[in-house]
Amino acid sequence: MFGTHTGSPASAYAALSRESDIATASPHRLIVLLFEGAETAINVARVHAEKGNIAERGASISKAIDIISNGLKVSLDMKQGGELAIRLSALYDYMVSRLLWANMKNDVSAMAEVLSLLGEIHGAWNEIDPDKKK
Repeated sequence: MFGTHTGSPASAYAALSRESDIATASPHRLIVLLFEGAETAINVARVHAEKGNIAERGASISKAIDIISNGLKVSLDMKQGGELAIRLSALYDYMVSRLLWANMKNDVSAMAEVLSLLGEIHGAWNEIDPDKKK
């Protein structure tokens, strides 16, 4: 998934650690990793936006959009999820539209809005962790 990695030994180790985590993760943990990946990509995009790094901002926003659209949204079970899945799907679409806007207008507040929304859902997802000790 992550392919070859160039850079420091520490970043290579981190990439290997992520790959290992993904390979052994439960379905619940995989969703957590998607949330973390999207949030990280948006945070990186915010830094690039503030520094005026347009190409890097765009790449990071594209990564976040991909995770939201092709990870989080695709993972929804529309049959069993009912109204909740429908609402989450619409919310993910809204997040993508806000990120597209943020990229076009260099709108850091739109990125912050999406981060806040992701954070709320991420927190709720963590609360229903089936592996959590009761």
